[in-house]
Amino acid sequence: MTAPTRRLSLLLLEDDPRLAPVVAELLSEVYDVTLVADGAVALERALTGEFDLLVLDRRVPTLDGLEVVRRLRAQHVATPVLLLTALGTTADTVAGLDAGADDYVVKPFELDELLARLRALTRDHTGPQQQLGGWTYRPGSGEIHSPYEGRILLTVREDALLAMLAAEPDRVFSRTQILTAVFPHGEAEGTVDAYVHYLRRKTDRDLIDTVRGRGYRLGRP
Repeated sequence: MTAPTRRLSLLLLEDDPRLAPVVAELLSEVYDVTLVADGAVALERALTGEFDLLVLDRRVPTLDGLEVVRRLRAQHVATPVLLLTALGTTADTVAGLDAGADDYVVKPFELDELLARLRALTRDHTGPQQQLGGWTYRPGSGEIHSPYEGRILLTVREDALLAMLAAEPDRVFSRTQILTAVFPHGEAEGTVDAYVHYLRRKTDRDLIDTVRGRGYRLGRP
């Protein structure tokens, strides 16, 4: 007899009295949801509990969701975090990802997309690892290991971009090709340049080569 699959646990931080129970109910069809409405409470629960996923609003009482992410990462809590917020400018998204969130979804949202992104954050990646110079990388794992600092977390998009380049290390990918494969949500080509910058900043500038007039390929750090 096959043992039942364990439902993943999810901490939801949302203080809107109308939206919170609706989102919690929708997510409860897939996850064991714990709903809180205060940032400080969410931080305490995330530090002391064992959650598989965190879904955090930004503008909440006591402690902003962005600060919750920062403090969790400062405590080396690597639980995947998705920010679900009405703050949807590029600057807001960049701030969220730079704080340590793994993905960022803007309200209003489509439930199917939200669930797909959550599945991506918890996907079991057990494929072979690659050596990129002194760096150790397992495509799709959401992390890369530095020869100097140990594990470095990657966002979903950073991971997908690096995995694409690592799969064919000698191939030059155009911005259009990368945009279509990694960012299927109508972003501009400049988004590719921004994420290359994020990866270089987290790792090594030589990890990704710029091929002038053509695009990007995996480098040799």
